[in-house]
Amino acid sequence: QVQLVESEGGLVQAGGSLRLSCAASGTIFSINVIGWYRQTPGKQRELVATISSGGSINYADSVKGRFTISRDNAKNTVYLQMNSLKPEDTAVYYCFARRAVRVGVDYNHWGQGTQVTVSS
Repeated sequence: QVQLVESEGGLVQAGGSLRLSCAASGTIFSINVIGWYRQTPGKQRELVATISSGGSINYADSVKGRFTISRDNAKNTVYLQMNSLKPEDTAVYYCFARRAVRVGVDYNHWGQGTQVTVSS
């Protein structure tokens, strides 16, 4: 089992910065991908950034150059540093982890989500 505890989001002005945290607990050794998705009303969840156990990182084109994902293995925590925030970044952000339970079988885990609102 894996539990994902996200930091709370909040309201930030355009151009500002915010750092989200996601602390993983449980069977964390089996996590092979962890990161962030986001969702706005009427849209499906979209990838923001992920980092694999091997260090491979993927970013959405819309956030590339502004957001940085990192992890602290000692704290079992992944961070999303969000800089130069835009109103269109407003969304519910979800921590995501993929856990390998056995060969060829992965389970997806989701945090409860945190609202990030960027004002003009």
